[in-house]
This record gives sequence, structure tokens and C-alpha cells, in this order.
Amino acid sequence: MPRFDFTFRQLLWASVALHGILLIYGHWQDTHLVVKYTDIDYVVFTDASRYLTQGQSPYKRATYRYTPLLAQMLMPNIWFNESFGKWIFTGANFLIGVLIQKILRLRGMSESRAVKFNAIWLLNPMVANISTRGNAESVIGAMVLGSFYLIMKRRIGWGAFLYGLSVHFKTYPIIYSISLLVMMDDKYFQVQETETLENKDKEDEREGPTSSGHHAVRSGSKDSVVVKAVKDLVNFITWRRVQFGLLSGAWFFFFTGLMYYIYGYEFLYETYLYHVTRKDHRHNFSFWFYNIYLTFTSPTGTLVGVLTFVPQLALVLAIGCCFGKDIFFCAFLQTFAFVAWNKVCTAQYFMWYIVFLPLLIPNLASNPRMGLKSQGRNMLIGWVATQGLWLSQAYNLEFLGLNTFWNLFIASTLMYANNVWILVELITGATYEPIFGGRGVIRQIWSPRS
Repeated sequence: MPRFDFTFRQLLWASVALHGILLIYGHWQDTHLVVKYTDIDYVVFTDASRYLTQGQSPYKRATYRYTPLLAQMLMPNIWFNESFGKWIFTGANFLIGVLIQKILRLRGMSESRAVKFNAIWLLNPMVANISTRGNAESVIGAMVLGSFYLIMKRRIGWGAFLYGLSVHFKTYPIIYSISLLVMMDDKYFQVQETETLENKDKEDEREGPTSSGHHAVRSGSKDSVVVKAVKDLVNFITWRRVQFGLLSGAWFFFFTGLMYYIYGYEFLYETYLYHVTRKDHRHNFSFWFYNIYLTFTSPTGTLVGVLTFVPQLALVLAIGCCFGKDIFFCAFLQTFAFVAWNKVCTAQYFMWYIVFLPLLIPNLASNPRMGLKSQGRNMLIGWVATQGLWLSQAYNLEFLGLNTFWNLFIASTLMYANNVWILVELITGATYEPIFGGRGVIRQIWSPRS
């Protein structure tokens, strides 16, 4: 079978072509068909930007529940062309592709192999469709991945800036805070160099196998569990961790405070507080949706909506503590769990964790149990099949007017169960590779010759 090897530049141009075709087609569909290609959220963004150009609040546009910075960023939609924002969002896709390539190369992968895994993002039709329809999730993804890359390179100041800005734009990236702090262990502050695959193996032999990011407790330790826990907590509080927390927090509060100064409580409520009590019983993959539907006008529904955050946040916190030293593996697990347990879930939320897939799949592919010829294939089939089942019932409800709420609940429950299974399989079967090894080196977990 002939091999087709592409350079990263060729892959990038192919991605530009894919996005360009979808943008052109989208314009045609919006012009000629009743069902529009452009996402309703993009219409909301543009209307909010129009209010800004008139010197008014973006929140005059009903259902605009985002930071005013997004509406400001899209003001050229009004001044020049309404498609301007879509090009911004697709440009963020390309930036993510550049970051993925840099991270894979930094961890030891060859250029040609990195390009193949990068295609999972850059040539992903789902990603391209969501961005060209006018959804802003790729902008958040670029901020998150950019902050990870900068922190990995020990540029804490710029990394903290991007991370604080990403949390201001959308609060979900705050779930990565614990995993970032866990990654900044003693090795993070040692002299940086690049660790070869051979040196990695020798270091692993000295340190022993790593399964959860923590060294085993010596059986002969005389310290009680409580004393050791206190000591670990004290040792965890280092200057660099405090520095990152203060800087990222300062940038978050700077942007949030500035927007509050300009737009007042309306900004706080629409951008942040609304999402705490938000109740969505339509277009919602979440298995919580049926309870929301049944208790939509009841105070009990609001209480249950708030309580759903408890297991969700407990799970992402536990994952961050256990796997934070492999920040990309950990971020995927945290995001996947966060979306699966969230009370609201739409297709655009999948982009939150798909952005990490090209950085996770190489490890899965190298594991016979997790590859596409074994369990990996089953996980992919289950993920697609349960979504297809849900979409078929949603079509019957939205377009045929059939009462399929119970069927949708069954489909959502199956989708949730499948996601739980995937999460368990990844935690128990995937290869866990901490970013930093001995002497503060970035561990090259793939051979450059591969």
C-alpha cells in the first residue's frame, strides 16, 4: 500500500481549504435554504456587537450570556462583514493545530508522525463545522492549550495571563487549576533540558513505575497519615505555585472587574451566575435534562440543578490530583468527565475535550489494549452510536413534533453510561506519562525516529 506523507504546512493548507469550503457553502445555505447553516449563537454575538457599536450594552440582546470582550472582538462583523467572526474562530482552529504540532514535537514525536495525529484536529469535519457555523469554542480552546504550552515551557507570566483570560471568557477552564498546580512539582523547577527516550527509561528504572503521579508511601514510615497529609500540604505550597495562582487570579479579576465596572451586575449575572441555575430542557444531551424538563417551573428543579455540580466538581478535582503531572491526559479526562456529568451538554461542548485528542491518541495507539483494533474501536463506536440514537429521537421531537421526551431520556442515559465506561477504560488502561522527569527535563515519550 502506498504511503502518503504530508508536511505540517500541507496539512495546514488542507485545513484552510476545508474550512473555506464550509464557509462558502454556509453562505449559500443561509441565502437559499430555510434551515440556516449559521448557528443561532453567532446571530446573538453579532447583535450584541451591533449594540456595542451604538454605544449600548451587549446585554440588550436577549440570551447574550458571554463576556463583553467577545462582542467587542466581533465588532468588525458590523463594520466590515458579518463573516469576520467566523474567520476568527477558524483561525483559532489553525492556531490550535500549530500548538498541537509544537507539543507533540516537544515530547519527542517525529514531524511526519505528529502531522498524522494533528489531522485528527485540523481535518476533523465536526470541529470545522462547529467553528464555521460561528461557534466561539475554538477561541477558548486556543487559550487553554496556549496556556498549557507556555507553562510547560516555564513562561509562567504569559501562561498565567492566558489561563486567567480563558477562565474569564468561560468558567469551565478553572477545572484545570488543580492539575496545573500538581504538574508544578519539584521537577518542574529544576534546570530544564530535553530528556531522550533512553534517558527516560533509565530515570523510570530509578524512580519505579508511575501510575497516579504520586510516589508510594514507605511502609516503614513512622508518621501518621494525618501528619504526612499536613506535611504534603505544606510542601505543596511553593512559591511558583503561589505565583501562578496569584498571577492567573489577578488577570481573571482584572478583566472581570473591568467588565463589572462598565456593565454592572447585569454582566455578572448573565456571564456567570445565570449558568449556576441554568435550566435547559431542549437541545441537551445531558441525562439530567429529563429531570429539568419535569421540574422546569419548580423551585426543586433549581435546587437539583445546583446540586448537580457536587459530584461533577468532586470527580474533576480527584482526577486532577491523581493525574495532573501528565497535564494533557489529565485535562482530557477532566473535561470528558465534566461534560458527561454537566447538566447542560450540546455538540459544541465536545470541542472542549476533542482539542486534547491528538495529544492522547498516540499513547492509546501504542497500547495494544487501547488501539483502534481493540478497545479503542469499541469506545469510538459506542460514542458515535449513542449520539446517533439521541439525534434520531431529537429529530422526531423537533421536526416531526412527536412526544419523544422519554425516548430522549433513555438515549441520554445510554450516552451517559457509555461515557462513564469510556472514562473508566481510559483511567485503567491508558498509558500515564508525566510531563517532567528527573532534573526537570521534558520527557520525550516518543522516539524522534518514529
